[in-house]
Amino acid sequence: MKASDLTPKTQDELTTELGKLKKEQFNLRFQRATGQLENTSRVKEVRRDIARIKTIARQKAGTAKA
Repeated sequence: MKASDLTPKTQDELTTELGKLKKEQFNLRFQRATGQLENTSRVKEVRRDIARIKTIARQKAGTAKA
């Protein structure tokens, strides 16, 4: 997921996407602990996507106040 894909989304859409990614991250963590995780790079991708969403949400919140 690119930052340019997230920029046009509303705050509610970003929150929904963040919730989905956090659930996926939780499931990936359990899969890794039980040895069932096949695509280990997905953990890194999800973590970075969460950071991207939080960054863009923070930027939008900052511009709304200004």
